[in-house]
Amino acid sequence: MEVEEPPAADAEKEEGEKEVDAPEDKRKRVGADAVALSVVDTTLNAMVAPNRKMAMTLTDGGFQYLLAGARATAGMKAGRYMFEVAVVEHVHLTETVQGRPPYPRHLVRVGVSTAGSSLLMPESAESVCFDSEGNFAHDGKQTQNAASRVLQKFAKDQVFAVVVNLDPSSKVANTISLFRDGQRIGEPHALPESLIGKTLYPTVTYRNVTLRVNFGPTPRAALPFVCRMLSDAAAADVELAPKPKAKNEVVFPVGLPEKGYFDWVDKFVKENPGYVELSDRKIFEWARASGLWGEKSRQQGWDSSDKPDMKFGVPMLEDFTVRKVLSCVAPTVPRSYVIPELTSNLLAADRKEVALRFGGPHFVRKAVVLMGEPDKQYKAYIQELMLAEKQAQAEAERAAKAKARKSKPAEPPKPKEEEKPKESADAEMKDGGDAEEKEAEKKAEESAEQKTEEKAPEEPEEDETEVKVELTEEEKAAPCRKVSTPDVQERVLCRSFADFTLPTKEEGFESIDFPWQPQSACSKVLKEWVLEQKRTQRVEELQPGAWFKEQWTKWEATLREWRKLQNEFKDPSKKKATKAKEEEKKGDGDKDEEAKEEAKEAEAAPVQINAEDLDVFEVKNVADLGNGEPLFAHFTHDDWTLLSTRYEMHLLLHAFKKDLNDPDRPGFAEQHLAFYFQKYFKKTFSHKFYGMETFSDFVDLIKDTLAVSESTGFLTAPLPEDATQEDFVKYTESHRRERQQRIDAGDETAKLKFSRPAPPPPRDAGYNARGGSRGYSGGYNRGGQQGGYGRDSQQGGYGGGYSRGSSQGQGQKRPYESAAAATGTATPSSSGGATAAAAAAAGTAAAAAAAAATAAAGAGVIAAAAAAATAGAEVARARGRGHRGGGGLCARGL
Repeated sequence: MEVEEPPAADAEKEEGEKEVDAPEDKRKRVGADAVALSVVDTTLNAMVAPNRKMAMTLTDGGFQYLLAGARATAGMKAGRYMFEVAVVEHVHLTETVQGRPPYPRHLVRVGVSTAGSSLLMPESAESVCFDSEGNFAHDGKQTQNAASRVLQKFAKDQVFAVVVNLDPSSKVANTISLFRDGQRIGEPHALPESLIGKTLYPTVTYRNVTLRVNFGPTPRAALPFVCRMLSDAAAADVELAPKPKAKNEVVFPVGLPEKGYFDWVDKFVKENPGYVELSDRKIFEWARASGLWGEKSRQQGWDSSDKPDMKFGVPMLEDFTVRKVLSCVAPTVPRSYVIPELTSNLLAADRKEVALRFGGPHFVRKAVVLMGEPDKQYKAYIQELMLAEKQAQAEAERAAKAKARKSKPAEPPKPKEEEKPKESADAEMKDGGDAEEKEAEKKAEESAEQKTEEKAPEEPEEDETEVKVELTEEEKAAPCRKVSTPDVQERVLCRSFADFTLPTKEEGFESIDFPWQPQSACSKVLKEWVLEQKRTQRVEELQPGAWFKEQWTKWEATLREWRKLQNEFKDPSKKKATKAKEEEKKGDGDKDEEAKEEAKEAEAAPVQINAEDLDVFEVKNVADLGNGEPLFAHFTHDDWTLLSTRYEMHLLLHAFKKDLNDPDRPGFAEQHLAFYFQKYFKKTFSHKFYGMETFSDFVDLIKDTLAVSESTGFLTAPLPEDATQEDFVKYTESHRRERQQRIDAGDETAKLKFSRPAPPPPRDAGYNARGGSRGYSGGYNRGGQQGGYGRDSQQGGYGGGYSRGSSQGQGQKRPYESAAAATGTATPSSSGGATAAAAAAAGTAAAAAAAAATAAAGAGVIAAAAAAATAGAEVARARGRGHRGGGGLCARGL
């Protein structure tokens, strides 16, 4: 709340009491029973006692941080009258606050306000008040004297009297004063211009206290002068609030996001001040008016108008207990409500549930559908708002320019050119008339320059008059106003828009109004809007189904088998080793039979087939072309990546269609591909990974399995759902051959430029599950470039090496290439431990043993490899080299 200095007139205080005794008045009185606290003109957390002279407040959960307010049933429009307020008790509660709690915890504000204005004084310009901290406030601003506060703080059990003087004949007319226990504690304060001539109702705003309000006819603490209390006022000087209605209306606005929904609600509440808004955005405004300023809320604003960000650092306010309590309290208080819950009011189940709460005899439930082209009254209203915004922006820009102009330092005056020395008298005599002519010309030029400087226009000062702005034709034709805060967050909209419907009377409404367009037109608008959202919004709650999981499991197993076949084809020794292991598991009888079969196969002559001459789409078995060679024999890392990508895109598009099961949404757009790819495969996707600048280039790369629909913009799968896994190998091989032909022809653009994934982090020391031992911090290398797990390594990976004198054998972070690896002998592991190769270089007998053990380790004899490594490490330590790594071993083919 801002603080401003009072007018100079307040500083000049006159001695003595400024108020005089009230004269005798024989006019008809309003009556003591007519003046009390209203039971309907209160905030929903305010509780008024049956005698309507006591005010309490709800304190459960987050309510202890919210202000409560109550207004009297009678307002003053003339004369001078008073009312009294006393604090009966302070409610002390336990609080758990992470941010800045509202201060003070116990607060009282007493003053006056106009009918229909905010009860949380001094939030608006329609109220003025004194508070328990000694401040006088109006329109969100506190006024303090230059030397001290306006008045003293309130205390428990003290009686505070507020005197409102509207008597034009008084010297202090149109003022408000405060007294404590009958003594004045502040000078009369002039009422703001916005309250002059209006009916002013006594109002109290409070938090965590219980108040007793006395409207008369007898004061509890007499003032220095005779002043009538409000219940003893002349009926002509008082205006009574209307009595509560027998039937109250509950309005449910139903509209679409970003179509002017909340502007209509603001217009409705402004035109119908008797209606109370029940919404999350109103709770947010309530918390802000109560002094809560969360860090996130203050800096980033609301998440949306429908569901504001409630991050105030107050757990009891952020757990939505306030909303839950209000939903129970509101139906018990007979007043009219408007419930602008945009998303909930578009869902049939939510509408029905809320309408059921207000099913008592005191309420009439009405739905108002706001769809289609707005009416003229609404358009005029939003044009006023847009013009006011534009005017405020222009005024702010003008003020900023004026401030910048004043802060700009003045330019120093330009020095005048020094006059040239006059020529000597001899020269003048010599030149004669010519010198006089030159002097005359010089003076004429100086005079002209001086006049030019005088006439030079100075920078015009900014006109102090109000800047006039107008709306453009486009702004005038706009059906609604654009605002910076979204009506609904996209993540919320994605989960619910497919279920949006129009209200029906079966949901519990007594009436349904269509003020903008007829029902048929609204139905059409809603249907078209939902279809458009299906084309642009993603499905947050979608989960992979059973069909996808089954197909994905089969694909992973098949892919592993194909990679194994390729490795065996490239290295026949691996195939023999695999068969040898299989033979060990079988009985002796099986071995004899297999030996005979192998002999027969060896006798048969091998089939000679040139794979490049075959049509890939005519191949029946991609794992064997007839000569033991698979169709994917020449696949590189990039080809395997493209094969996997083809199948993943195919599977994703068909699984999405099955799992969503929505005929209006058979696919999704390109901007949602990364989201669904992550949801189904738990992997990130980016066309940049494939070296493609645009997504269109990526689609062209695998156009045989991925396309974009020209009509809907959705991604589509050209291959049918029952396409076999072998089909994707064929397309990948066909693409590989075509690409190789272009490269051979000199087309450098045909080369793939894929990004390689980052290496896995190093693991702890121990024996590797694949048959080799490794060091403390590094994995062993089988061909990966960075200490990964390759199978065709010719050299050590990155991050390996050995360490001299290191206590943990940490490797040097640079490529380490061992000549021994190229010959099939043991190489240093990525952990940098002492190895058989290092021992062999030392020329020791133990090194030879380590080298011999390497072959055994390659065959799976882990114990022998570990023993050899230990021997090598012992020899290295004996020579003082300090190799204390994990002793990992790595050999080609391990």
